[in-house]
Amino acid sequence: MTTTTTNDFSPPNGKQNPETIYSVNVTLVPLPHLTDYIPSLQTHTTPLQHNNFYHPSDGFYISHSDIILRRTVYDLDTNNTTLAYHRAGPREQIFYEPRNVRAAIVTCGGLCPGLNTVIRELVVGLWEQYGVREVFGIRAGYRGFYSMEPVRLDVKMVHDWHKRGGTVLETSRGGFDLDKIVNAIEDRGYNQVYIIGGDGTLRGAVKIFNEIRRRKLNVGVAAIPKTVDNDVGIIDRSFGFQTAVEKAQQAIAAAHVEAESAPNGIGLVKLMGRSTGHIALKATLSSRDVDCCLIPENEFYLEGKGGLFEFLDDRLKQNGHAVVVVAEGAGQDMIPRTDAQKQEVDESGNPVFLDVGVWLKSELKRWWERDHKGELFTVKYIDPTYMIRAVSANATDNLYCTLLAHSAIHGIMAGYTGFVAGPINGNYAYIPMDEIAETKNLVDTRDHNWAWVRSVTTQPDFGRM
Repeated sequence: MTTTTTNDFSPPNGKQNPETIYSVNVTLVPLPHLTDYIPSLQTHTTPLQHNNFYHPSDGFYISHSDIILRRTVYDLDTNNTTLAYHRAGPREQIFYEPRNVRAAIVTCGGLCPGLNTVIRELVVGLWEQYGVREVFGIRAGYRGFYSMEPVRLDVKMVHDWHKRGGTVLETSRGGFDLDKIVNAIEDRGYNQVYIIGGDGTLRGAVKIFNEIRRRKLNVGVAAIPKTVDNDVGIIDRSFGFQTAVEKAQQAIAAAHVEAESAPNGIGLVKLMGRSTGHIALKATLSSRDVDCCLIPENEFYLEGKGGLFEFLDDRLKQNGHAVVVVAEGAGQDMIPRTDAQKQEVDESGNPVFLDVGVWLKSELKRWWERDHKGELFTVKYIDPTYMIRAVSANATDNLYCTLLAHSAIHGIMAGYTGFVAGPINGNYAYIPMDEIAETKNLVDTRDHNWAWVRSVTTQPDFGRM
């Protein structure tokens, strides 16, 4: 579906005709629906309008024509086109009889602040808003579908889960066996599946959805993207990211104190970020104690003019101390590896990273002993990775997790499937799952955020000579 909208703009400089019309071409991204392959499905009136908690007014229900634009900033002198997505929220007509719903919830991959909040709000939303009474938790990730008994969930059981870190359902990597998973979904009679996980989990969710569609099963599948690294594309941010940045600042503050308290002291902090440096970037901008921020998107080097050692040497001469923040995926191509290490992957198929923090600490000590013999020098290395992953979500992420969970519920109830719920430019939308799984959110080192980092730290751009 493609539509074109036009708006009148009056240029402030008065050089153009104030009646000039500029057009924006909008293409609505198709969203999978159960009726695409089960056309005979009956609709039901949503129970929300009979719910004591809701008093629907005009505009409460979302229509098919409510859309969210992917882009909101345009250059009027160029040919403007943008994609649009269906807006998330409750629909007046739904495709499930709530008393017949059997919902399954699974968490996969690593820990992340807010996991328990999402689980809680899925249970509470299904139970209180729609009257669903059969909600099951799948234990230990994807393998739990076919190797473990599910946990029956209700509102009383989950009432305080949002105050806990980790995931009460437990999680794991790997264990993805498509036939066994879909067979278990079919055998246990689940007709709604909520999958919470990162990029590897989302790729698995796409396969599950495609197999369910191939079998023509009346099963809605929704995913809620989870990664503290904030590397999921299209959506504004991933849940847990705000909490991670907040906790990362505590580690940076400790490194700063350690560095200040020693002659020629360096505080070195390694933060999460396998392929993207969003946590390192935002924590650097927030703390203002960081002298150098190293991220995967921006190569750096140690020796020579414009290198890290030269910069730190100058900073130590000026201030007597320095703080370096490095994302875990930065500098991986510089760390010596054995042939076996080059081939090693984890259970999710991701390359196993070597510890850039330990390596960099060793290189800093080697450099100082070589070039500054006899002078005092201290490196204090802090790795808060598991402390950050394991904490409970802060207030911002808790609210965000609630909105994500409720958006997912409303979407599945409306018959949509194979989608991810998430905010785009501050408005919640439904995005096809395969599109999210193929998109990365990398730090753009040409934009104002990275320029701001360099302004705050005054670090070099590490452009190779």
